[in-house]
Amino acid sequence: MNLQQEQAQLLIECLPYIKRFFGETVVIKYGGHAMENEKLGQAFARNIALLRYVGIKPVIVHGGGPQIGGMLEQLGIKSTFRDGQRVTDDATMDVVEMVLVGQVNNEIVNLLNLAGVRAVGLSGKDAHSLRAKKLRLYAKSEKDSALPPEIIDLGKVGEVSSVDTDLINSLSGAGFIPVIAPVGVDESGNTYNINADSVAGAVAGALKAKRLLLLTDVAGVLDESKNLIRSITVEEAAGLFADGTLKGGMIPKIQCCLKALEEGVEKAMIIDGRVENCILLELFTDSGIGTEIIHHPEDADAGRQA
Repeated sequence: MNLQQEQAQLLIECLPYIKRFFGETVVIKYGGHAMENEKLGQAFARNIALLRYVGIKPVIVHGGGPQIGGMLEQLGIKSTFRDGQRVTDDATMDVVEMVLVGQVNNEIVNLLNLAGVRAVGLSGKDAHSLRAKKLRLYAKSEKDSALPPEIIDLGKVGEVSSVDTDLINSLSGAGFIPVIAPVGVDESGNTYNINADSVAGAVAGALKAKRLLLLTDVAGVLDESKNLIRSITVEEAAGLFADGTLKGGMIPKIQCCLKALEEGVEKAMIIDGRVENCILLELFTDSGIGTEIIHHPEDADAGRQA
């Protein structure tokens, strides 16, 4: 089989997946190395363009932690972290919003537009799409376990309380690709910085998306031997929390995936954003490239079944 025939065969193999996802919404959290590497960024934009042109409706939620950190350093504003969360005072929140909405969001929109699709940048403050509330963080005392948990004040760090999908649906239905910065607002008009994975999960749940894809800087969920776990059911996830397989930053990712499934998302995927064309490989091949989180064993894709 020559190269042209192989390419034609590959397109034919993609057809069932294109049919499966036609007209459906796919929410993608974009961040990490994929967003910092120019070549991967361009590949990401082409992947999104292809999805749009075959009738899929992508919705993008992005992060921007390294960019925020860099700008704070330039401005001489010191960052402190508690349990992996950036403590965000008023001055820091101003920088967070400037970087996420004014810089990173615009760069992603421009990248997508250059790839031939029409993207529109949003923050959760636009039409109050992301309603937020202050995140309450509790930490057990390391000195005395009998003491009540300490309440940690993270400042303007929030969590999603509700998602208004009207603006997102209007843009997506008109052929635009919404690109959402993870900044929300409460009922009093206070602005909050929200974890991008959590926003992606909440948006996917509110939209009843067909798929939620979280781009990360690892291959997916790994077992104790560092082997990729191809598929995890909701029931199995509880065991992975209990035995310590899920650690660090993977814990909130799995939590937001489970929440999204609970709210109506069919499947969630954690995939390696360092792999070029990772979105197409995940959506349009039997085996995919990452870890899928599913409701029941029979929901597993064929290439992931043991």
